Amino acid sequence: MSASSVTVSTPHIRPGLLSWPFVTVGLLVIAGVVWLRVQPGPSVALHWFYLVGLAFAITFFAVPVAHRVALWRGVVDVPSARKVHAIPTPLLGGVAVFTGFAVTVLLNFNFSRPLKGVALGATIVVAVGVVDDIVEIPAWLKLLGQLGAAAVALAYDVQLMLVPHWFPAAVALNAVITVVWLLTVTNAIQFLDGMDGLAAGVGVIAAFFFSIAAVQTNQRYLMYLSAAMVGACLAFLPYNFRPGGARIFLGDAGASFVGFALAGFAVMGEWSETSPLVALCTPLLILAVPLFDIGHVGVVRVLTGKVATLVEWLAYTGKDHIHHRFEALGLTKAQSVLLIYFIAATLGLSAIQLKGSRADEAMLILFQAVCVLAIIAILESVGRGRSAR
Repeated sequence: MSASSVTVSTPHIRPGLLSWPFVTVGLLVIAGVVWLRVQPGPSVALHWFYLVGLAFAITFFAVPVAHRVALWRGVVDVPSARKVHAIPTPLLGGVAVFTGFAVTVLLNFNFSRPLKGVALGATIVVAVGVVDDIVEIPAWLKLLGQLGAAAVALAYDVQLMLVPHWFPAAVALNAVITVVWLLTVTNAIQFLDGMDGLAAGVGVIAAFFFSIAAVQTNQRYLMYLSAAMVGACLAFLPYNFRPGGARIFLGDAGASFVGFALAGFAVMGEWSETSPLVALCTPLLILAVPLFDIGHVGVVRVLTGKVATLVEWLAYTGKDHIHHRFEALGLTKAQSVLLIYFIAATLGLSAIQLKGSRADEAMLILFQAVCVLAIIAILESVGRGRSAR
């Protein structure tokens, strides 16, 4: 969600986030992390849970710090007609998520060249997002920062190889496709950050399925990297997706970070050694919900004349995303978020079913996914009609 920098008195927002149940959960997670860490020769599964737990614990205790800093500096998201929350809510929760992920990676990973690119690019995205959360910079300037982050990742060999090397200008075309991919996924996750728990929850689901796909393709490095993202996003949900409403938001910094990191995971992975179709469709299916949303909304906005240029499209802030349409159908906010969780999980299951598939089997799985997305499009059209009344 976009933000305004204002001064908010504490009666409007309770400053305390850590209650005794939360402290107990956090301490139990830390105890579990320590136990997993000291196990002799931990198995792959134990090491995965250790990374999830470590990222969870760091993020879990970093969120209250971010909450207090946001209140201290007046970095809050103010309610407006296009937003779904009713009271000013602190931002900068995404800084805590980034911290949990980054510290876990720094403590446990030897940095490959592509990981350096994703890490540096993600840091730039977070920095631009924090500035946007504080002073609300123009959309074109934020896009420029994201382009810089994508360029840095590209310089560290984070690059898709979809165009064959023998094709004219293959290097340039692959570079353009990579930049478009990174920007699209980054903004797709950011646009989903319109209801409590949605962006972080989709981040958990996508990172989890990237972990499974990495196991299937013998990429332990990427499996462990995804585990850190699972833990960091999961730790944010108790503060954001809770009865009574969110106590803190991811902000543009957090949603952009989650999107950029997931996009980077997709590029870093080798999702099939035999089938280019499976290699392409695995990350597309794992990220199908945010990709479908940004594509569907973009097409509808252009066709209905709401936007005519890229700048207008980036700056447009309407309540026309998938979660808004589900709410227009009569679902509560929580029901809308949970429904999207289940859709994302369904498409993630389709992604991991692609492993070892023949071309005809892969096409059937893809057709199944298209049917799911078509159902969503029909439901959205009904919701659009109701919200227009």
